[in-house]
Amino acid sequence: MTALTEQMASKKRLPAVVDFLSKWGTILTIFVLLIFFSATMPSFRTSSNMVTIMRSIAIVTVIATGITVSLTVDGFDLSVGSVATFAVALVMSFFVWYGWGTILAIVVALVVSLVVAAVNAFLIVKLRIFDLLATLATMFIFEGVAMTYTGGGSISEGMPRLDGTPTFGKIPAEFRLIGQSPYIIVIMLVIVALVHVFLTYTKHGRYLYIVGGNREAARLSGIPVNRYRTLAYFLSALLAATGGIILAARIGSAQINSGAGYLMPAVAAAFIGYSVAGIKKPNAVGTLVGAILVGLLENGLIMMSVPYYSLNIIKGLVLAIALAITYYRKHD
Repeated sequence: MTALTEQMASKKRLPAVVDFLSKWGTILTIFVLLIFFSATMPSFRTSSNMVTIMRSIAIVTVIATGITVSLTVDGFDLSVGSVATFAVALVMSFFVWYGWGTILAIVVALVVSLVVAAVNAFLIVKLRIFDLLATLATMFIFEGVAMTYTGGGSISEGMPRLDGTPTFGKIPAEFRLIGQSPYIIVIMLVIVALVHVFLTYTKHGRYLYIVGGNREAARLSGIPVNRYRTLAYFLSALLAATGGIILAARIGSAQINSGAGYLMPAVAAAFIGYSVAGIKKPNAVGTLVGAILVGLLENGLIMMSVPYYSLNIIKGLVLAIALAITYYRKHD
């Protein structure tokens, strides 16, 4: 009888352990990584390196919050990397080619970047193309648009245009501050806080979740489903463009496909955020935690002299594990 009782108790404990790990596994992993990297490399735990990590994840986090918003309506925006590239090209051209001021260049770059959102919404909402396929198409389209706009080259201060036309515009000093510490970190945290408040505490945020949970039930409840699906893709593009502008401020130039490398880390951060604290839905705070995990991994591995071309293997494994935990719990 005692053996049977112990066996039954063991069976009850196993689901509890799995549930605990699915809720807090990401946080535990972050602490384990902090302890491991700090023990093996004392320079890892310095305050300057912690600031470096937070600065390195700022752009990923902002772009990932855009993906997070698209996930709330059971969508998925693959075009965020191209939107960021497009925004980089636009804002740098406004400075270098046309000599615009900071505010005007940023606002116009953000507004023009929303063209991607309009195309996404038209393809997904009106033409009813599956979101993954629609945003994959726009990813390639606007990647090409950005390259065509710049002539297939980079844009930097003092560099003539590809046709030989000299440029005299300057990148404003106040714009460069956006990409530096502590401003870049503060901007990231403010955006995460605003998206969290919007999704959690506003009527519109709750409607996005309802639409993502059951589209037909939301429609029968009187919620304008198509309008909120469109809103999700506009917010996703807006946040991706914001990430692109921060990237432009950080590197001080527009490079070919500069935003493409942020897609996979942003996707990883957004999906890891599902499982944080057992929330089991896309959320901005969880996305930030996911970005911190990816940033810690990358920083620690680089400090351990792991070749840069092997980093994607680790990132891919982290994403696979996060997806396994998320979808196992969702269908458990």
